[in-house]
Amino acid sequence: MDIGVAGVGRIGSMHAANLAAVPEVDEVLLYDPVPGRAAEVAAGLGAGTRAVDTVEDLLAADGVLVATPTDTHPDMVRRAIAAGTPVLCEKPLAADVATSAALVEEIEASGVPVVIGFQRRFDPATAELHRRLRAGEAGSVYLVRAVCNDHTPPPSEFVATSGGLFRDCLIHDLDAVPWLVGEPVTEVYASGSVLVDEAFAAAGDVDNAIVTLRFAGGAHALLSAARHDPVGYDCRMEVFASRDTLAVGVDDCTPLNSLEQAGPRPVRAWKSFTERYHDAYVNEMRVFCEVIAGRAENPSPARESLVSLRLADACELSARTGRPVVVEERDVVA
Repeated sequence: MDIGVAGVGRIGSMHAANLAAVPEVDEVLLYDPVPGRAAEVAAGLGAGTRAVDTVEDLLAADGVLVATPTDTHPDMVRRAIAAGTPVLCEKPLAADVATSAALVEEIEASGVPVVIGFQRRFDPATAELHRRLRAGEAGSVYLVRAVCNDHTPPPSEFVATSGGLFRDCLIHDLDAVPWLVGEPVTEVYASGSVLVDEAFAAAGDVDNAIVTLRFAGGAHALLSAARHDPVGYDCRMEVFASRDTLAVGVDDCTPLNSLEQAGPRPVRAWKSFTERYHDAYVNEMRVFCEVIAGRAENPSPARESLVSLRLADACELSARTGRPVVVEERDVVA
């Protein structure tokens, strides 16, 4: 099959390289609105990739991956479903809940598969955690504790357009944790600070944040995110349940220096999210091809992406007011 990639910046180029390595993919078609960029990336990737001149050329492929700026996602997805072309769209589907919800209705009416690129759902260890929780092997969930720390702060030009720490970074936990627990969130509390660089404050953002989620069954989740970790990129999760305690992201690359004599220390700490989630991104491309071929169900459907976006809204309201936000079930159940 042929797969198109719209937008070949850092993420799009990575996806294109991963697609080119999928055995089922015959050719990867690249499009970018910046003149010459698609041809340059295609030349760097070599055989099996080719630049095209228009979006229409891209949509003639068997599937299309959308990695263009967020404000272009709705138009790109609409054009793809109108052409009957399956889509993998980088998160978020759209910048706000109202636009996303309207687009979800259009997607479902079209019947065209649209996968949202929350890569943690494709991470082998996280997928196994989901399987065990859904199968009841770990028992009832008591608490989820998640950490997501950048190694180095992002550049100031990214901060200004990122959408903020809750929407850019914590959005992944706001997607993954409810997906893992399998219950609606009923209350959100969030707090943030600027501890790394005043550039975040100038952009109306924070660089350290915590979030507490309360689920309908009484379980809680404690989420934290930071824009700087001197040891490395740290993204891990622990689930405490009635039959087992499980973790993902804990290995000899976890940037954690134990002070216990026999405690763990990183052999080689992760440096970036693309390195930490390499296997997830590769698997994401493989699964997308399986969805296109009709051999796999969509593990990250558009409707479920509304949950994290609505929770991000609640986080921002809580952080702004300093109070917990009660979440109506209709707001977080896709």
